[in-house]
Amino acid sequence: MASKQLFRALVSAQWVAEALRAPQAGQPLRLLDASWYLAKLGRDARREFEERHIPGAAFFDIDQCSDRTSPYDHMLPSAAHFSEYAGRLGVGAATHVVVYDASDQGLYAAPRVWWMFRVFGHRTVSLLDGGLRNWLRQGLPLSSGKSRPQPAEFHAVLDPAYIKTYEDIKENLESRRFQVVDARAAGRFRGTEPEPRDGIEPGHIPGTINIPFTDFLTEDGLEKSPEEIRRLFQDKKVDLSLPLVATCGSGVTACHVALGAYLCGKPDVPIYDGSWVEWYMRAQPEDIISEGRGKIH
Repeated sequence: MASKQLFRALVSAQWVAEALRAPQAGQPLRLLDASWYLAKLGRDARREFEERHIPGAAFFDIDQCSDRTSPYDHMLPSAAHFSEYAGRLGVGAATHVVVYDASDQGLYAAPRVWWMFRVFGHRTVSLLDGGLRNWLRQGLPLSSGKSRPQPAEFHAVLDPAYIKTYEDIKENLESRRFQVVDARAAGRFRGTEPEPRDGIEPGHIPGTINIPFTDFLTEDGLEKSPEEIRRLFQDKKVDLSLPLVATCGSGVTACHVALGAYLCGKPDVPIYDGSWVEWYMRAQPEDIISEGRGKIH
């Protein structure tokens, strides 16, 4: 089965602790804290990183490592920008990258960075299962202060197969070439709970299926088993043997859908990078499905 050849998407806290204690020759490890929060939470991810992080970790800022010319949040950067940014964090061609975040959920923004590395051709990337939350629960060591990683040479090559654009999603309204799963909370999807960004009303793209990203996680913030995730997709009438695309608010939690599919042996799930923010701003009112006010202009 395909999943046998896939690089492992998850590593445990104990595995990371052991790898830090006894580094493997020829397979350098780079831990990246990819914490990011919606502004309304009032959390400063970089300051929190400097207060406490896993020893040896560097901070990956998804707002900095993005297309700063786009009107939409943290859109994918160019290959040149990603090469420079990843290299500055000490990631080279042979590096095993392990990404985590410090969210209350266990993992929140980290799957976005896992996906980004894969978009840019780096396959040896994993997520720390349970994130910092589980690391703390296990009582494992912590560091503080700024990180100063040794720079490395990183060469990114963009694989466009991992990305969908507004035009792709619009065309799919008619062609139905691929299924689309939206990872936002049910209220935002239905249009009954507010969006966290000013000027954006809740709702969803016609024909999309809602699987909130938290459905992929256990109460302890660990990733559910592939069997449980497969059942989750089945219950939502998502066919993993057919093309699948993930969306959310701004392209972050959609990556949980891609991760879930990957764990079921389906590594080829693209992300609609602009996600709901772009769709709401660009789509016609009739292409905004909402139980709330929708789009009236």
